[in-house]
Amino acid sequence: MIANLKIKNLVIERKKMNFNGQTQLYGFLAHPARHSLSPLMHNLSFQARQLNACYLAFDLKPTAFDLSAANLKNFFAGFNLSMPYKKQIIPYLDELTPQAQRIMAVNTVKNQAGHLIGESTDGAGLFADLQEKNQKLAGKNLMVLGAGGAGRAIIAAAADYQVKKVFVCKRPNQTFLAIKQWLQKISQSTTTEYQLIDYADQAALKSCLQQSQILINATNVGMDGQALPLTSAILEQLKAEQFVYDIIYQPLKTPLLHLAAQKGCSYANGVGMLLWQGALAFEFWTGQSMPLHQVKTALLNEIRRRSS
Repeated sequence: MIANLKIKNLVIERKKMNFNGQTQLYGFLAHPARHSLSPLMHNLSFQARQLNACYLAFDLKPTAFDLSAANLKNFFAGFNLSMPYKKQIIPYLDELTPQAQRIMAVNTVKNQAGHLIGESTDGAGLFADLQEKNQKLAGKNLMVLGAGGAGRAIIAAAADYQVKKVFVCKRPNQTFLAIKQWLQKISQSTTTEYQLIDYADQAALKSCLQQSQILINATNVGMDGQALPLTSAILEQLKAEQFVYDIIYQPLKTPLLHLAAQKGCSYANGVGMLLWQGALAFEFWTGQSMPLHQVKTALLNEIRRRSS
């Protein structure tokens, strides 16, 4: 109740703010962009930290991207990106952090006196959430479903947390070989072992699940509230001591998480990853911490409102 009152007061105070010539602009660039929860997170945080800044979502059409990207440093103090621009932005940046270099994708950019620095906070955001949930990562095996943008960020970041082995499960499509080569490349600079698994190999999937302590769904399968990312026969192998993480946050409880609950597993949805990747971006820009409890309460309220 107290947290809700604080958030309400912050929103009211935001409405009273007068933007001026010193207001710094931050934004979310994607197509589409209207669904984004980032403006809620960051504007609440700017107000809580008494920063003269605002954050807006921009639905940037692909045909306008090149012209817009060339001028970003003239307008933004920092910005986030989502599909389809996480890779497309790289030629316009002056520098990439080591994490962004590993996956050659960026979700956060800081304008440091006209010098654009690209960062990826998705992977670190997930692992920060796992640590907050008291999940020990060092020496553990992870099974990651999917090797898209979020999946690659998680896979690469695993090495920073001394994960023993990552089973990467992917459909045998046109990018399968490229992911295999990428895994071979990143494994050269870490003790973390990576193994690529073909989704068509049901026996291998079952074996990987049995060897893993943490299962992470990094696909959008389950967003419809009906589908499972693995067959029921494979997921029946889940044990109560395993942890199941679904990066989806709408719905808050996917079919995978319902099944995990039935098997007695501890589990989490993607709200924590969303929160932490935003918090890491906020700190990257401002050097200040995000008011996590207040922002999480606001996120949950908004997600539930959208689902009702």
